[in-house]
Amino acid sequence: MMNGRVSHWWEQLGGASVTRPRLPGSVAVDVAIVGAGYTGLWTAYYIKKADPSLRIAIIEQRHIGFGASGRNGGWLTNSITGGRHQYVARHGHDAIENFQQAMNDSVDEVIRTLATEGIDADVKKGGEFTVARTRAQEFRLRVFAEAERRWRTSDLELLEATDAVEKVSVSGTRAAVWHPHSARIHPAKLVSGLARLVETLGVKIYEDTTAMEISPRKVVTTEGTVTADMVIRATEGFTARLKGLRRLWLPMNSSLIVTEPMPSEVWEQLRWNEGEVVGDFAHVYMYAQRTADDRIAIGGRGVPYRYASRTDVDGQTQGATVQRLSEVLHDMFPVTAAAKIDHVWSGVLGVPRDWSATVGLDRNTGMAWAGGYVGTGVTSTNLAARTLTDLILERQTELTALPWVNHRVRKWEPEPLRWLATKSLYAAYGIADSSESHGRSTTSPIAQFADAIAGRH
Repeated sequence: MMNGRVSHWWEQLGGASVTRPRLPGSVAVDVAIVGAGYTGLWTAYYIKKADPSLRIAIIEQRHIGFGASGRNGGWLTNSITGGRHQYVARHGHDAIENFQQAMNDSVDEVIRTLATEGIDADVKKGGEFTVARTRAQEFRLRVFAEAERRWRTSDLELLEATDAVEKVSVSGTRAAVWHPHSARIHPAKLVSGLARLVETLGVKIYEDTTAMEISPRKVVTTEGTVTADMVIRATEGFTARLKGLRRLWLPMNSSLIVTEPMPSEVWEQLRWNEGEVVGDFAHVYMYAQRTADDRIAIGGRGVPYRYASRTDVDGQTQGATVQRLSEVLHDMFPVTAAAKIDHVWSGVLGVPRDWSATVGLDRNTGMAWAGGYVGTGVTSTNLAARTLTDLILERQTELTALPWVNHRVRKWEPEPLRWLATKSLYAAYGIADSSESHGRSTTSPIAQFADAIAGRH
């Protein structure tokens, strides 16, 4: 079993490595982007398509897709980060309907653009399937399904146990929900395809170049200073490394395992054939996809947070995390009991204090940003990029009026408080899941308390 080396996705493409030059000293451009992940690459694409004359440079500390863009679970789905409830009180129901429609449309925008630009990222649109396997999970699922009926853009279907297992056969299914606005993708194929695409448009990508400080119209790096009319921060889980931003977003850790390719008889039993991405209603939830080469990639929380906002180097993952994820895999899909685990890896995602993503621009300073996706970034990055493009080019559109534009929250607590809080929260969620798996019929009050402390309600 391979451990680390960034991700299985990169290993399938021959391994992750620096293949582009460093910044060749100080330069001046029109738009400087820090971070060569989905946010940075999509933003460069849309800006360059809108105005080919603009000089755009992307600065990347290691290589394209080194962060979450090359390590994620491959969920191209329509979730509004942190949930709609975060915005309703301030913006109203109609504004959030527009936001949800924009997320639904973004799933199709990614698929359409990849097809138009000839990027093969193993896309298969089969919707998002989320299952309840305990009485308490079923309670939450039914409350959720009822609440979703108030939203015309949700397109959610409630599936009773018999229908649910006909769609995807998950052991112990009590009920499930499904919506059509989701697809599985191959993360590294997507990010590498975008990088090649923007380079053909004239965008410069400088790898192995670490941004140390972002300030108005300037990026100070290890290789020189980039001056620009607009500077875009697209650093997601690595934002805490920048000067003055240590407490802005918490770098939350997530881990994945991937099985060996499995034979057709396994898939006949699982009935998992349409590209559905699969999740559950546990507090420490899992997320999975059937890959294009017939593996199961399944993820969840490992070590949720490293003290002082530290991040890993190449995805090395603790053995205990591998064991937990393997147990989830075999428990949900017993037919995989004999399947070997080929690769395990981890990465960080950016978590704002209120768990809500943001995109924005301060025109006075020329500084723009997008991120805090908390795991929804495969789709959110595309919407953020199109929104940034409109903001930078001073176009007032439906996108620039969405509730997450210029949304700001307070910073995370200083250490050791945020380490203690995060460790305690996920311990509480684990205790709650254990209680519910032993027969509790409603959501554990421990989890409700943890949600309240975390700012998720």
